[in-house]
This record gives sequence, structure tokens and C-alpha cells, in this order.
Amino acid sequence: MKTKYFLLMATITMGLSSCQKDFDPSSYSPALNIGGYTSAKQVAPSNLAAYWAFDGSLIDSVSNGGGTNTGTSFGTGIKGKSLQGAANSYFLSSPSTKVTGLTSFTVTEWINTPPPSTGIIGLFSLSNKSEFWGNLEVFVENGSTNENGKLRIHINKGGDKTYAADNILNLFGKWTSLAISYDATSGNIKVYVNGSRVSAGTVTGLSGPLAFTNSGNLVFGTVQFQTTPSQTTGTTKQDWASFLTGQLDEVRIYNKALSDEEVGFLSKLEARGK
Repeated sequence: MKTKYFLLMATITMGLSSCQKDFDPSSYSPALNIGGYTSAKQVAPSNLAAYWAFDGSLIDSVSNGGGTNTGTSFGTGIKGKSLQGAANSYFLSSPSTKVTGLTSFTVTEWINTPPPSTGIIGLFSLSNKSEFWGNLEVFVENGSTNENGKLRIHINKGGDKTYAADNILNLFGKWTSLAISYDATSGNIKVYVNGSRVSAGTVTGLSGPLAFTNSGNLVFGTVQFQTTPSQTTGTTKQDWASFLTGQLDEVRIYNKALSDEEVGFLSKLEARGK
């Protein structure tokens, strides 16, 4: 009887073992959840005014608007592909009314570039067709290093208003998340690197809702007057200005100043490919 019992139990055990799958730890790990979000597209979706993934395409996925490419290509991005810049290269895009009508904003983007060596590095511009600087212009200043990154933000409201953020650490040579916001209620400008606020302040004469005028193209990869032809009648090419020779990815424009938490969540999600 004992022999029959042991044979029966062995048969049952073998049958159960054959039905079980090998343990896979990854299948038991919890889904990624950062601040209640599982994807970057869940962060303030109703406030997203424009978005370029540069994943093999130059289309703004919010407005479906395209653009004109001069010399740029696609490289490996923080998520999928990215816009690969080069000397004398840039991308122009016609802005939607959501962009030209911004009263507050947040611009977020990933950059991977060496520090400037031949002139300022233009990252993003909403051009102004008659002024020296664009309605919104973001660039890296000459002399910037990983010990002292110098970011310049020009905002046109009844004339050019300039915000300078200096002493930014580790801005170059690797993928870095950059975000800039302006809040019409407080007049505050904030700069974030990799989801953390590194600079904040106000500019004399800049407060209340923005009201861009004479808007032209959006410019990626240089400042507005380095294109051929220049995007403005206010000036032509300058020998102290240059081009982004690195990469640009995941450019988003929101029609509000995102909170510190939202910027942090967005950066962490995009860094994980979400």
C-alpha cells in the first residue's frame, strides 16, 4: 500500500510541476508610476500646445503642422530618434495659434550638445519678423562650460526682456532635460535641469499675460537671425552666433507654467522612455 501511495503522490507532484511556469521576476514587478503618471503624455494634456517627438518626423503632433528642414537629420534620442543638428543647419516650423497666442508657457526639451565653441547655441525660437530677438528665444551663451552653463531667455512684451540663468552645472556632453516657464500671474521665470529647479526670478518690465506680436516661424537649432534668409528684418547673421551641432529631442510647449512637481514627473518619465 505504501508503495502505491508514494507512486500516486509522485505522479500528482510531477503533474503540478509541469503546469507551473518558471518564475520571472520582471512579470511580478509593479508598473512604473511616477506621481500618479505612467506616461509623459498624461502630464497636463489639456495644456499641451505643441509637441515634436522628432521620432523620424518633423511634424508637430498637436497641430499636425510640418516645416522646412535645412541640413538637420535624425539621430538616437532620449526616446526613439532625435533631431541631429549641424553647422549651418536648422529646422523651421509654422506655429499654430495655440503657440502664437501663449500668455504663460512652459517649454521642455532634451538636449545633448557640446558647449559652445564658435558662438552662442540657439535651441528654440518663436521668431519676431521685425525685432532683433524673437518673441521667445532660448540659447546657450558664449563661454558656457559644465561648471558654469549660461542660459539666456529673451521674451518680447513691449520690447525685449532678457532673463539670464548662470552657473548651471553639467549642461553639456550628455542627454539633459531642460525646462523654462513663465507664469503670467506672478511674472516668475523658472529654469529646470533634469526636473529640478536651478534658477527663478523676474525681469523688470515683464509681468502679466504675454501678447506676442509679428510672430514668424518657430526655429530649432539656431537663433532667429542665423537662418538663410534671416527670420527678421531687424538683423542678419552675426559672427558671434552659431548652431546646435548636437541633438534635440522631445520638445513640448504648454500654455501654462507647469508646477515644479509636473516638470519633475515629466523629466523622470521621459528619461525612462515613457
